[in-house]
Amino acid sequence: METSTQFLLALGGILLLGLATDSLGKRTFLPRITRLLIFGIIIGDEGFDLIPAFFTDRFEIIADMTLLLVGFLLGGMLTRNTLQQSGKKILSISISAALITTLFTTVALLFFGAPIELAILLGCIASATDPAATVDTAIESGQKKGDFSRILFAIVSLDDAWGLILFSFGIAIVATLNGGGNESSFVITALREIGGALLLGLLVGLPAAYLTGRIKLGQPMLTEALGVVFLCGGLALWLEVSFLIASMVLGATIANLAKHHEYPFHAIEGVEWPLMAIFFILAGASLDIASAQQVGMIALVFIIFRTLGKIVGANFGARCCNANRSIRNWMGMALLPQAGATMGMALVASNQFPEYRQTLLSVVISTTIFFEIIGPILTRKAIREAERI
Repeated sequence: METSTQFLLALGGILLLGLATDSLGKRTFLPRITRLLIFGIIIGDEGFDLIPAFFTDRFEIIADMTLLLVGFLLGGMLTRNTLQQSGKKILSISISAALITTLFTTVALLFFGAPIELAILLGCIASATDPAATVDTAIESGQKKGDFSRILFAIVSLDDAWGLILFSFGIAIVATLNGGGNESSFVITALREIGGALLLGLLVGLPAAYLTGRIKLGQPMLTEALGVVFLCGGLALWLEVSFLIASMVLGATIANLAKHHEYPFHAIEGVEWPLMAIFFILAGASLDIASAQQVGMIALVFIIFRTLGKIVGANFGARCCNANRSIRNWMGMALLPQAGATMGMALVASNQFPEYRQTLLSVVISTTIFFEIIGPILTRKAIREAERI
């Protein structure tokens, strides 16, 4: 059977089975992200091994496309009105949650006997959050446009930036402790990656804001939407800057400057869910359950203190800016999903410090399994409880 035929059969089968999983699981307490991940584990290498290898080998492309669309939609929520009304809350909570999570995780790992270099690296990695799982859980809960969800989306959109900055400083500190490498180069590289992404998002977003939405007045066509987003993402990957941050800046630029748009690129939302379904099924299929057995106590400490760090950090940041009780009590729990950026940081750190490669990857993979399955459940609970207050 030809590869293209196999690919299309596998793609169609995954989409239909994903839809069936979503529909059959609606009566359960599990969010659809968790259901799709579990379904992916069942049909993946750890289960019945039903997904062809050539399909899972293309997971990175699907993941990049999905995260580009998620980043664009998140950026589109960073409007001038949102920043004027909640900018102080967004900055205070996002920075506090990232810093305190890093501090809690690092200190706890040191207390339980982890080497200082490993503790610093894992502490910085702990600050990252999974925007795709968070966004989809909020959409599924029916609270996408609530005040709590609006602030949550803005906080998640900044998490990659704070996480990347903390991680770059963490690598610089570990390099110094090891007595090798030019520690300043890691900080410069991270700043270039973030600064380059900001500039790229603006350079693509400025003309797109004025040129799109002219064929069908007020409503940009799907072709325009996908073309602009994927162009930005391709350029970001080519230039080796953060494609997620670039797509967020692109979305924010168009949302704030395209005055003739009624709803910038709303057509993307119709494409986003099928890609996300494939993304999370393949993510579940690629998870290595056996790795959880290799790290034991370190992974358990990481899970406990990352959770505490997010909850305490968000609560502290919310109190500093006099946020309401629902944000103080529930925002930290909503920030628990962990995925793509965390894995990327782990791969960079493991390549830079090969002596910690096995432990780093095992901890991150095993804790990602936990937070991707349990995190959306807690995020949905947080959103629903916060909106009731």
